[in-house]
Amino acid sequence: MAHQPLQPSRRSLLRGLCALPAASIAGAWPGLARAAAPEYSFKFGNNLPVSHPLNVRANEAAARILAESKGRLELKVFPNNQLGGDTDMLSQVRSGGLEIFNAGTMVIATLAPVSAITALGFAFADYDQVWKAVDGKLGDSIRAAFAKVGLHTFPRMWDNGFRQITTSTKPVGSAADLGGMKIRVPVSPMAVSMFKALSASPASLQFSEVYSALQTKVVDAQENPLAIVQTAKLYEVQKFCSVTNHSWDGYHMVVNGRAWRGLPDDLKLILGRAFDEAGLQQRADLKKLNETLRSDLTAKGMAFNDASPQSFREQLRKAGYYSEWKGKFGDEAWALLEASVGKVS
Repeated sequence: MAHQPLQPSRRSLLRGLCALPAASIAGAWPGLARAAAPEYSFKFGNNLPVSHPLNVRANEAAARILAESKGRLELKVFPNNQLGGDTDMLSQVRSGGLEIFNAGTMVIATLAPVSAITALGFAFADYDQVWKAVDGKLGDSIRAAFAKVGLHTFPRMWDNGFRQITTSTKPVGSAADLGGMKIRVPVSPMAVSMFKALSASPASLQFSEVYSALQTKVVDAQENPLAIVQTAKLYEVQKFCSVTNHSWDGYHMVVNGRAWRGLPDDLKLILGRAFDEAGLQQRADLKKLNETLRSDLTAKGMAFNDASPQSFREQLRKAGYYSEWKGKFGDEAWALLEASVGKVS
């Protein structure tokens, strides 16, 4: 997608500069009075609240990109589903209406099915296993699959977290407690498959619809990392939080391929470096936040319980969940996963 020179945007320029230290501005903008409009303007859309660590770091990256490119590249951040839901933004980033999107592992699997392998139920025991897999050969194979559908992907995934189950009706202590439960899941075959295998009644809804669906009792439960429960204020419409760690979720920062190829090499370097370094900072932010979230959410009225993974794994095996997905992903991808986590099934 060709990007034509844009009209000057004084507001966006000043917004980016205000986030920088004075010394940085002086160094990066010696000719501020003569500053021209950016040659390239990229939009980054995401589904997360402004207060989420992803948006905090994304806005810092935007200011850095503006400064390091000396005003040639502007990144505009659109949080909180301002540009539509996940499937809308995924469609836009493919068509070129949106340049960058934080694609969740299960959401983008509609285009590149192998992406969902990192969301496999109870695949990861801890973050050491997660980063070994997604920063290594398994992650490389997933990024190669995105390239085949016209999307450039930055090497470092950003963290969403291990997913937990919240409900308005009762705590979930074992797989049996999920029987017949109406639970919202992402628009994802993997998520639907997992909760059907656990005898729940999953409903695929975009994240933008989650709060109202819980509030109006369209569904009784949902599953998301604790940072989402907090920043999206789901504690206002859910009573119980069961710590299951049933699936890890992260974000691939995907870029429209034509927009990426249209950037000069020096701007590609600036953009890619800013996103990858911000991603590593966001991982650390989320780790620190997770250390306090349980007590914070308890103070807001949520009742927590720890669920043992054993009954869930047994139910998934019994239902043929692991054998089904091993067949779908193929032996090569499955072997790359098990190289990081050990035998899965």
